[in-house]
Amino acid sequence: MNTSFLIPSKKLKIALNKFFLLVLLVLSTSRSFAQENATLSGYVKDANNGETLIGATVLIKELSSGNITNVYGFYSITVPTGTYTVDYRYVGYQTITKTITLTSNRRVDVELPSGEQQLQEVVVSAEALDENVSSVEMSTAELDIETIEKIPAFLGEVDVVKSLQLLPGVSSVGEGASGFNVRGGSVGQNLILLDEAPVYNSSHMFGFFSVFNPDAVKDVKLYKGGIPAEYGGRLSSILDVRMKEGNMKKYEVNGGIGTIFSRFAVEGPLAKDKSSFILAGRRSYIDVLAKPFLKNQDGLEDIGLRFYDLTFKTNYNISDRDRVYLSGYLGRDVFAFDANQGFDWGNKTATLRWNHLFNDRIFSNTTLFVSDYDYSFQVGETRDDLFSWKSRIFTYNFKEQFSYFINTNNELSFGAEAILYRFKPAEVLGVSVGEESDISLAERKSLETAVYIGNDQKVNNKLSLQYGLRFSSFQYLGDGEVYEYGEPEQPGERKPIANVTQADNWETIQHYTNLEPRFSFRYSLNPTTSIKGSYNRMSQYIHLVSNTAASLPTDVWTPSSNNIKPQLADQVALGVFKNFWNNKLETSVEVYYKTMQNQIDYIDGAEILINRFLEGDLLAGDGRAYGAEFYLKKNSGKINGWVSYTLAKTERQVAGINDGDWYPTRYDQTHNLKISGNYDYSDRWSFAANFTYITGTPYTLPSYRYEVQGYTIPGVEGRNNGRIPDYHRLDLAATWQMRKFKNDGSPKKLQDYWVFTIYNVYQRRNPFSIYFAQKDGAAGDQALTEATQVAILGSFVPAVSYNFKF
Repeated sequence: MNTSFLIPSKKLKIALNKFFLLVLLVLSTSRSFAQENATLSGYVKDANNGETLIGATVLIKELSSGNITNVYGFYSITVPTGTYTVDYRYVGYQTITKTITLTSNRRVDVELPSGEQQLQEVVVSAEALDENVSSVEMSTAELDIETIEKIPAFLGEVDVVKSLQLLPGVSSVGEGASGFNVRGGSVGQNLILLDEAPVYNSSHMFGFFSVFNPDAVKDVKLYKGGIPAEYGGRLSSILDVRMKEGNMKKYEVNGGIGTIFSRFAVEGPLAKDKSSFILAGRRSYIDVLAKPFLKNQDGLEDIGLRFYDLTFKTNYNISDRDRVYLSGYLGRDVFAFDANQGFDWGNKTATLRWNHLFNDRIFSNTTLFVSDYDYSFQVGETRDDLFSWKSRIFTYNFKEQFSYFINTNNELSFGAEAILYRFKPAEVLGVSVGEESDISLAERKSLETAVYIGNDQKVNNKLSLQYGLRFSSFQYLGDGEVYEYGEPEQPGERKPIANVTQADNWETIQHYTNLEPRFSFRYSLNPTTSIKGSYNRMSQYIHLVSNTAASLPTDVWTPSSNNIKPQLADQVALGVFKNFWNNKLETSVEVYYKTMQNQIDYIDGAEILINRFLEGDLLAGDGRAYGAEFYLKKNSGKINGWVSYTLAKTERQVAGINDGDWYPTRYDQTHNLKISGNYDYSDRWSFAANFTYITGTPYTLPSYRYEVQGYTIPGVEGRNNGRIPDYHRLDLAATWQMRKFKNDGSPKKLQDYWVFTIYNVYQRRNPFSIYFAQKDGAAGDQALTEATQVAILGSFVPAVSYNFKF
């Protein structure tokens, strides 16, 4: 056993030295080219509130070249000295055109007015941006908040995660399911980031709502493939959610009153154009509304399901080169059976970031964050007879990122990060007749580190590349007992304990390293058509242990160890992207193939919760996922929206399950069709509709039965050998905008609107699962096995919400 204390291996030291030597070589080599050039740099912001704009285009017309702003709104372009015409563009905003003379490096910050404003110096662009064709990015899903707000949602509440499920390659296993699945990956294989801090459970109320308050969200981006080298830690996807910074110009209040919860947000300047803040909160009140009806019913008066969340962010411009951000999130769900029994769960995150400009071409971001996810469960009517269970996972991170804008054709990114995990799987106390019993499990710790380097390169007007390399390292750390397991008598059975040793605190028990190459390309056939391809390898060192179709709040996270190897995935994708009608109609077709190693599954009868020997009940095998994604989107006009269709297959092969043959995963869906449309009937009325059709997910169908003392017990051969009926649903919504102007033509201070929704219009009882049991009243030779379908919703759900801003 390795007894080193957080000491990198010799291989890691050599890799680190080579990495930083390579960075220094690139920087020193590039500097020689800068002597004849000049750099144009700055920030692109919203003129109305001072928010930086992510992905705004800065185009130099004479060179037909330019750049886009990064996630902090910063751009940098190095070109030969001279006079240029520069366009600053962003979808939904007016284009500003400036004539700029560059004789030396120059800083130009630009504020773009929204499309509703009319300014004489503004040139309005009639053309939609062709980012989907011209960008090297592929396999990404991105929706702006304005679009998300128009989508019909459950109980009329805007939801970030549910909206992403309308896009290709993204799905869930059914109504009320927590999390989402991406290209054949499980819920635990998605890295969900809120201002760079991980969120381990992204759902409120068992999956009906997400934890992201739309009033505080600025940008949402999901990477399904072609993942840049700066991201790691999960196999299937990265969901990067960025919060608003707060209005730099004026105070603003947003909110809404809905059927099940209300929300309220306030933002404004702390020092105009220098510092701002935003504070947003939500609280459900179904428990309050139900209380009068349960007040006089014994045992029911304290039943309740509620949630709340609070989101905060502030920032301060220390100087033209330095800006700091502080953001945080606090959310909790409570499901009470009565005054003393129930369970609750919640996330807490805090992020501190510092942006620094070393010069006009080198941008850095330093991040510190902490994330805490916990849940607790308690039953028992008295202190002398109870069962209490608490679990949590702490994450501490330090990350350093650099962007070096070498020239208009190359943008170099590099950096490093270190993540410390502390797992507390079970703090358990049982009390029976006043006698206490502690069956808690020991804390587990691990350290994950990584360095990366990547480059976005424009080879010529037709070919662009994005490539990089990530080197990750993982150490499973003591203290406590370390179990080593032997081979079972038969594949698929519980593994026996072969040896038990004792590890010291912070001792390295197991060490893993992985190289993760990334590569993407875009080749333009013509101005409206491009071919894109990508390859990426991903490593995942922590695992979500769950044997249910949908993730539950009580699922267990556990690290890789001497018994559990890291998960690995290799994915290739190829796509064709084509725009029509002056970029008003976007189309794309992508095919992908993904192989996965060290996928966790479970023996029959596995004990997942509070099991000291959990690793003996786990199996490991291979996975594969492949499919084709079709996407058609209309961007403008009175009628707009998109059609998404995914044809896919997801399988696993595990020794000891299904005789070693491939079998479908519980979240495999052959066909996934989503149609989302919006009709702007007038300035005050708009209508929207969603239609969803999904192939039913697999379940395990009994293939035989046996009887014990007159009771019928179903038996199975093979796993996931049947499918529940197909899922389909129609949702409708109408938005009624109240008057924006007074009788004298001046704008009203209060801007408000009503949203009316009907979820599941034709009352489809979509089955979530099927279970089998002996039919009531049947016994002995006449015993019959009965199948029962479980549906979360069985009728249409109308809702109304009132939303305001002033």
